[in-house]
Amino acid sequence: MNHMKTAITVGFGAIGGFVSSVFGGWNSALTTLVIFMAVDYLTGFIVAAVFKKSAKSETGALQSKAGWKGLCRKGVTLLVVLVACRLDLIIQSNFIRDATIVGFVLNETISIIENVGLMGVPVPKVILKGIDVLRQKNEGDSIK
Repeated sequence: MNHMKTAITVGFGAIGGFVSSVFGGWNSALTTLVIFMAVDYLTGFIVAAVFKKSAKSETGALQSKAGWKGLCRKGVTLLVVLVACRLDLIIQSNFIRDATIVGFVLNETISIIENVGLMGVPVPKVILKGIDVLRQKNEGDSIK
C-alpha cells in the first residue's frame, strides 16, 4: 500500500509541476485568480441554490446548464492566461501574463461582489476601493 501512496504522490507532483511550468511558474497572482474563480463559482452556486436570485436561469434557481457554462468560462479564462504566458515567453517578459491575470481578477472580484450583493451581505468599502485600484491598473495596462 505504501507504493501506491508514493505513486499517487509522485503523479500529482508531476502534474502540478507540468501545469506550473506551462503557466510560466506559479505565483501569487495566479493563486489569487484561481482562488477568486473558486469563490465566484461558490457564491454563484449559493445565490442560485439558496437565494434563488441567479440571473443565469429563468427562475433564478440552480440549473446544471448554467453551472456547466460557468465552469466552461473559468476553463477558457485559464486558457487565455496560458496564451498570455506563452506570448510572454516569446518576448521574454511577464507583462502580458500579469496584465491578463489582473484583468481577470478584477472581473472575478466584480462578479463576487455582485453575488454577495444578491445575498444581501454588505460589502466593506475597502474592497470597493480595492476594485477601483485594480480597475485603474487594468486600464493603465490596456491598449487604447
